Amino acid sequence: MAKGIHTELTFERAIEESLLQDGGYTKGYSEDFDAQTGLFPSYIINFLKESQPILWAKIANIHKDEVDKKVIQRLIKEIDLRGILDVIRNGFADYGVKFQMAFFKPESTLNPDAEILYNKNNLSVTRQVYYERVGKNSLDMVFALNGLPIATVELKNQFSGQSVENAKKQYVYDREPNEPIFLFKKRSLVHFAVDADECYMTTKLDGNRTRYLPFNLGSNNGAGNPLNKHGYRTSYLWDKLADGNAGVWTKDSFMDIIGKFLHLSVEEFELNGIKKKKESIIFPRFHQMQVVRKATDDAKLYGAGKNYLIQHSAGSGKSNSIAWLSYRLSSLHDENNARIFDSVIVITDRKVLDSQLQNTIYQFEHKDGVVKKIDKDSQQLADALTAGSNIIITTLQKFPFILEKIGEIPARKYAVIIDEAHSSQGGEATKKMKEVLSAKSLEQAEKDEAYTGLEEDAEDEIRKSMLARGKQDNLSFFGFTATPKHKTIEVFGTKGSNGKPEPFHLYSMKQAIEEGFILDVLKNYTTYKTYFKLSKEIEDDPKVNKKKASRAIGRFMSLHPHNLAQKTEVMVEHFRQVVSKKIGGKAKAMVVSSSRLHAVRYKEEFDKYITEKGYTDVKTIVAFSGKVMHDASPEGVTEVELNGFSEKMLPAKFASDEYQLLLVADKYQTGFDQPLLHTMYVDKKLSGVKAVQTLSRLNRMCAGKEDTFVLDFANDNEDILNSFQPYYELTSIIENSDPNHLYDLKAQIDASQIIWQSEVDNFCNVYFKSAKTLTVSDQKKLYAFIDPAIDRFKKLPKEKSKENTIGTEITQEDLKNTLQVFTRTYSFLTQIMPFSDIDLEKLFTYTRYLIKKLPRTNQDEKFKLGDEVSLEYYRLQKIAENNIVMEERGVYELEGGGSAGIRMSQEEETALSEIINVLNKRFGTEFSTADKLYFDQIYEELIADDNLALQAQSNTMENFKYGFEDKFMDTTISRMEQNQDIFTKMMNDKEFGNIVRDYMLKKVYQQFRK
Repeated sequence: MAKGIHTELTFERAIEESLLQDGGYTKGYSEDFDAQTGLFPSYIINFLKESQPILWAKIANIHKDEVDKKVIQRLIKEIDLRGILDVIRNGFADYGVKFQMAFFKPESTLNPDAEILYNKNNLSVTRQVYYERVGKNSLDMVFALNGLPIATVELKNQFSGQSVENAKKQYVYDREPNEPIFLFKKRSLVHFAVDADECYMTTKLDGNRTRYLPFNLGSNNGAGNPLNKHGYRTSYLWDKLADGNAGVWTKDSFMDIIGKFLHLSVEEFELNGIKKKKESIIFPRFHQMQVVRKATDDAKLYGAGKNYLIQHSAGSGKSNSIAWLSYRLSSLHDENNARIFDSVIVITDRKVLDSQLQNTIYQFEHKDGVVKKIDKDSQQLADALTAGSNIIITTLQKFPFILEKIGEIPARKYAVIIDEAHSSQGGEATKKMKEVLSAKSLEQAEKDEAYTGLEEDAEDEIRKSMLARGKQDNLSFFGFTATPKHKTIEVFGTKGSNGKPEPFHLYSMKQAIEEGFILDVLKNYTTYKTYFKLSKEIEDDPKVNKKKASRAIGRFMSLHPHNLAQKTEVMVEHFRQVVSKKIGGKAKAMVVSSSRLHAVRYKEEFDKYITEKGYTDVKTIVAFSGKVMHDASPEGVTEVELNGFSEKMLPAKFASDEYQLLLVADKYQTGFDQPLLHTMYVDKKLSGVKAVQTLSRLNRMCAGKEDTFVLDFANDNEDILNSFQPYYELTSIIENSDPNHLYDLKAQIDASQIIWQSEVDNFCNVYFKSAKTLTVSDQKKLYAFIDPAIDRFKKLPKEKSKENTIGTEITQEDLKNTLQVFTRTYSFLTQIMPFSDIDLEKLFTYTRYLIKKLPRTNQDEKFKLGDEVSLEYYRLQKIAENNIVMEERGVYELEGGGSAGIRMSQEEETALSEIINVLNKRFGTEFSTADKLYFDQIYEELIADDNLALQAQSNTMENFKYGFEDKFMDTTISRMEQNQDIFTKMMNDKEFGNIVRDYMLKKVYQQFRK
């Protein structure tokens, strides 16, 4: 066997050879890289001399012998000021001499010089680049454009025993983000972690906060990459794709990504007069890049007059895909250099898409007015269409008018991009459209809908409106949706190989779930029948050790919910006992009612029950359209009257800590994103697309959100499964779970003798020791208590031996399966009611982390880098439930609530609670234990800063404040996603922000001066 055939170097060599031979690259050399500047200076100079000789002669005449050095210095200053992406696209000036740092492929062939200049670009690949200013660590590969590093690559070869996960960890733990080549915005724009099977990428190295996104093709409509009979699964990166297109990293492809995809996303904040920005570089995920290229290639080939149905799941980044596609289509030319489309019209009800389109496209070409926003009347839209504005963005309500107006100017060609046509909140746009299209009154339209039992939405109306006018050769439609209806696919789908219509491009719900962008809402879907049966079993089961400290589920077990009052009791009690502990105590729920009248009555019942019980931790909010007449209110009542604030304020109010339950009738069942929404109570018949859209309100990810829960009073499993199947491809609804099965599983786990109770106890003692953030020292201990079990596990046989005919031998696969079933079952049953069996809780906590460290097989779920916030939220959730009793000197149970055996000194408790208490008292807020986590993590990051430590040692607190404020603001912004409520209040309320800042200043200064 050839020496070194299994090493990473072999893998490197294969990629390098492909890029050099067929990818348009030149070979780079590590010795040409300058670690101090993070550049390839000689490559930069050579490019400028060869591509712009006249300009180079001018600058050489100015700088004389120091020209190379001076030009590099000037380039670095420009990059530091504007960012490397802007310099690549727009060049830099030195003493009035304006250089370009890259030339992009022209849209047409009208300018032959542009093609010549494009070919002057030097894209180099350099292996084993020693990037450190002090040290000898090297990067497997660096791609540079004309001497500017644009991408780094860490490669792993499974044959050498490592995978893409090791590559990701290498970036996270072994690469210092402050090294010049890694500086965010200023050097490499993207970092790839790659093995033979998978690829991930990130645009910012940020220690353990680095967020990697998958950059895979998808396989069988799920995550990962398909088999490649010719070699590596990841060869699409450097070799040709299956459809014949060039590999992602090849010169034409990568230049296209830099020129027309990559962009800087900027959010601005202000606190106490200090303005800060949160910036992120957006690199397309594979499906985004592919759909934009595929759609534009097709439009270029066939011209106007085609329809494109793009089925992309939630979490797919449709806003960016639409922005990229809009720009491409607006500048698309055919072989004769004629524009394919005179205007691109984007139809959306999302306000955020407007500014996003403007900002993204401005970065591609520094021109104002490329995007025309229609925010006044139809005349404004008519003027924009007549003038032939490049990109027009307007709302769904104006769609019929657009078709009408376009019909009047048939000589023009248009691309119409429709963004989630059915997602208009509350169906208001749909109802207006019904009036336009059917000439019926709004009341009549509602009556017809109630009579037929069908719920038509804007997608239906758009389809009807287009069909009524027939095919128009000057119009191409690009429809983005997560859940296209059957008729929509039938009318606007693309014929597949079997002759049947299908979406032009697909990014499935299954893939989005497997890649970790949305949650699986069917995982804990439960009908009331199942819920009732399981609850009864748990309540009556002597094996399940229910402590007095757990609030008993009580009398509603014996009630069948025939009326609203009984259902209300079930929902409120379930929310308080189970849901309210989720997402670090921030979880919210939605009640889906069958009509507007039901929503009003539910509001009355919920408020009445909550008042009678004296609950202060649950508050409702209601959403429905129009005015509802009923016995208690013959005059009619509106949503605004019941809530006490305007309709526009509802999303922000529900996002605050004040409200926990949203009661809806049609409104907010589609197109509503609230990541804290964890549970849905359904009391309405749902089927088809409506079922998927409604339940999918739960699927948004956020820090600390690990699962979802649906309690359905009105539908059965089969109907919901049939609704999801066309979009979902996973059937994970749990039919039944026997609580006692947990004890059977625990007995199997114990019999394997792999998990020792002493190690479980020690792990949990550390894990639950307090509500404070786990320290580095604590994390080391957790690993120490898990690793022995890993070693014992590895000694188990991988498969049953032939000699063992009885079948009692435990294998690695058997045990792993048992552990996974145990954690899934326990997790599901705790959604029904809070368990209080201490041994089960401890085993569940231990096995969750053990499973992540067990040796992987091909069948395993993809390992994800641990989310420290999720981990902390989970601990806080369990601590808040008052049923985890962990002590260094053993395990015991408490009869009452209180601190539930989690001992800490009064001094420590005070320190933990101090800022929360101050803020709650001063501002009437209701911040909780989970909110302490946000402040704790900011504090931990600040005291880990060496520069701050130095400043504190040599300055008074008054002087220390000036350096502190800047770092405090940066840290707060970097962690904003972990607690949007507190962050928003700090930004909007100066007094509040000042108190937090001054508190942190004092704590950090005192800590450093100890």
